[in-house]
Amino acid sequence: MPSFQDLLLQASTCNTLARMGITEPTPIQAQAIPALLGGHDLVGQSATGSGKTLAYSLPLVERLAKEKRVVQALVLVPTRELAVQVNTVLSKLAGSRKLSTTLLVGGRPYGSQISSLRYGAQIVVGTPGRIMDHLERGSLSLSQLRICVLDEADQMLDSGFAPVIEEILATTPETRQMALFSATMPEWVAKIQRKFLKDPVQVLITPAQSGQSTIEQIAYQVSQEQKMAALCTLLQSSEGGSSLIFGKTKHGVERLGKQLNKLGFAVGTLHGDKSQRAREKVLSSFRQGEVQTLLATNVAARGLDIKGIHQVINYELPESSELFTHRIGRTGRMGQQGKAITLLVPADVPRWRRMAHSLGQKVVLQRFMLQDEQPLPPVELPEPVQEELPVPQDRKPFVRERARRTEMRKPLRREQAAGQRPFMKGDRRKAGKRPAFLASDGSRRSASPRA
Repeated sequence: MPSFQDLLLQASTCNTLARMGITEPTPIQAQAIPALLGGHDLVGQSATGSGKTLAYSLPLVERLAKEKRVVQALVLVPTRELAVQVNTVLSKLAGSRKLSTTLLVGGRPYGSQISSLRYGAQIVVGTPGRIMDHLERGSLSLSQLRICVLDEADQMLDSGFAPVIEEILATTPETRQMALFSATMPEWVAKIQRKFLKDPVQVLITPAQSGQSTIEQIAYQVSQEQKMAALCTLLQSSEGGSSLIFGKTKHGVERLGKQLNKLGFAVGTLHGDKSQRAREKVLSSFRQGEVQTLLATNVAARGLDIKGIHQVINYELPESSELFTHRIGRTGRMGQQGKAITLLVPADVPRWRRMAHSLGQKVVLQRFMLQDEQPLPPVELPEPVQEELPVPQDRKPFVRERARRTEMRKPLRREQAAGQRPFMKGDRRKAGKRPAFLASDGSRRSASPRA
């Protein structure tokens, strides 16, 4: 394997790498750096955690002119978290070359971003949505762009950024250099390659070359009722190592986090509904070991470079084999050992088998056995209480009394009907008839005579 000096990088860049603790290039870096330094377009396909960020960052800072205070390089990434990481790496490398970088992502104020662009930022790292916003506002110009990089291009397709990406690329000069990096190569990525890249150099690094074989994959079949108990067992057996758990939805991740917190596990959650500040806070806690377990949606499946993740747990199966690849790629990075565990309910097994077949993986499906798996003891229910119901009373006396009163009122009704007695308050009468009474002269009058 050649050294960084053999790749024709300048001494200042090599010294910066040494201070960062990076001494040898990875396979993707060894093949991509010379091609990009030579000015060629490039398509790089390699597994996650293989060092793609440095593969394009090193030649990028080497080829820019520090005298020109305009945007010369653009790096497009799918998520805010990946943008922050890429910008951190580029800032360290650009410092030795006296180049300035800026970060354009959502969740942060426009004012500071516009100011950094006005002050002459030369390298822009951002997400497609915020980059497009600045282009439409006129605060960002790509007319003098020299290098454009698409990192995790397949994820940008999954996130629905395909039309925005094409609009952004249409505003760049035709003379710019392009580099496209992706772990998988769906049709849209191939279309971008044909449309915007000129005779690109193809760099393909197999999983064996990139070190992804250091990931131990395990698949457990559990019932829906056992799933939470199985997850708790896996977390308890992690021996103090950090765990990254993936779920499907924001609400599902929050609900699972609350359940684990109640069971005594210190967990953090990461999903799209969290503010940028909350995201950065939970990631910082996870990196520093303050939180051992992180629950996340697919927002964390791309680009998160956190050292020493002991295990990745797919609590819920992802929608595609590409997402599955990026999820498990959060562990076992840069040749380190890692473990990827997938929990499957019976309904998930057919789809998981199709994913494994499409990825060329041979993983044996095992049945998860809980350590204390025993039949539940019988529950002793209390004796039912016999309530004394009231004894029904004989209704005959009531019926007889009602009939007697009805008979007593019959003469009164006859007198009222004949006009011999006025209707009194409470007397029954036919609807529509006015009550009548006998006047002193013997004439029959209404009970409410009109004036």
